[in-house]
Amino acid sequence: MKIIRLALVATFLLGNEVALAGEQNSTDPVVLSPEYYIVKADDQRVPVLEYRLKPGQKEAMHSHPAYVVYFFGPARLRATLGDGTTTDSSVTEGEVLVRDPLTHAVENLGNTELHALLIELKN
Repeated sequence: MKIIRLALVATFLLGNEVALAGEQNSTDPVVLSPEYYIVKADDQRVPVLEYRLKPGQKEAMHSHPAYVVYFFGPARLRATLGDGTTTDSSVTEGEVLVRDPLTHAVENLGNTELHALLIELKN
């Protein structure tokens, strides 16, 4: 299973590196913050990403296409949008959000790990 996961991550990252050869500023969260994202699956329809952000950590500004996010536990977070506006919020265990395309950075304000599963939708 670990070998398959590593192969998926390597394939995903290599694909992104090739796509980014002429592009300096990627907005892909896996490329910008690989310490917080693990690619669990990726096919022609959806990438599935596991996300973990420990208390006090903040990720880089990045973008998502339309996506669904499932939270494994409660957390407090601050989202900074691409235009600089911020929103503080809390999520609960089992909460599911369906999101439109979005550019943001997330900071964990609480004392619990922010742990989620993201399913991004490809065109």
